Amino acid sequence: MLALLTQSEAAELLRISERTLERLRVSGTGPKFIRIRHAIRYRQSDVEAWLASRVVGSTSEKREKRGARRNVRSGDLVSLSE
Repeated sequence: MLALLTQSEAAELLRISERTLERLRVSGTGPKFIRIRHAIRYRQSDVEAWLASRVVGSTSEKREKRGARRNVRSGDLVSLSE
């Protein structure tokens, strides 16, 4: 049978707080999850796949992929070539 992780177990596996995992879920940027009535569960394979997708080679790699960044003050997108 497929093992499902609770929010607490998934957060522990990722070494982040449960609240951070909730925020990631609400924003749609976290691992895939399963809703069973009011309960949230995570497949370990989805958590591991999400974690693997977050691996980068350098701190600038994320910006290079997007080609733009957010202006910290205004929130506007700014081209990296400007």
